[in-house]
Amino acid sequence: MAHTVFETDGPLATLTFNRPEARNAMTWEMYESLVASCDRVDADEAIRVLILKGAGGKAFVAGTDIAQFQNFNNRDDGLKYEERLDHVLDRLERVTKPTIAQVEGVAAGGGCAIALTCDLRVATPEASFAIPIARTLGNCLSGASYSRLVDVMGPAAVKDMLFTGRLIGGAEAYALGIVNRLVSDLEIGQTVRALAAEIAANAPLTLRATKEMIRRVLAARRLPPGQDADIVELCYTSADFREGVTAFLAKRKPVWSGT
Repeated sequence: MAHTVFETDGPLATLTFNRPEARNAMTWEMYESLVASCDRVDADEAIRVLILKGAGGKAFVAGTDIAQFQNFNNRDDGLKYEERLDHVLDRLERVTKPTIAQVEGVAAGGGCAIALTCDLRVATPEASFAIPIARTLGNCLSGASYSRLVDVMGPAAVKDMLFTGRLIGGAEAYALGIVNRLVSDLEIGQTVRALAAEIAANAPLTLRATKEMIRRVLAARRLPPGQDADIVELCYTSADFREGVTAFLAKRKPVWSGT
């Protein structure tokens, strides 16, 4: 079974993360498929909007598949992982067509980052957003990922979410401005398609210019490449990170040492 499904319907393209048995947790193959889908959207003038969603209705994306972290054993592994994820998110951010995340269930870790990198988000009250690494893995994000979170949520809300590791429910996310439309699970598919169709009917150059101009304004505030390396290395080379991965896979609570 393909873990991603790309479909088009007139001016609308949809990429479905199709691994419901694992709550659509992302493998590198799935991340690469997201990049390839962005390339397809940009290459096809007939496509005006890209929709991202998760299969099964229980999760958008529950994060990166943690089993992939078991082989991390040197100081470059964490840096390479964050650089690789930055490449995926940067490609999603740079798609010249508007993007909409259809969020049902949990959008956690990398899934939260994907949803918040999209231009718009439509979610159900049962949806939730989280990056629970302070409770689970003991790692950190790249400077670019922190910047994207702050751009969408504001610094206080980002600190609240990351310090506590808690899930932000759909209604709270809507109140914070993270979610643009909050609708029931019975209406979300129709609402997303109606929103996408409304956008697709508008002047494509205006849409492209608006998206790119805002991207440039926000990107100008980001750290230069490499200025986050010391922080990323600190977390990914720690005993706490190794403990977090081991505990997560063993389904037990980690014991933090601060080292």
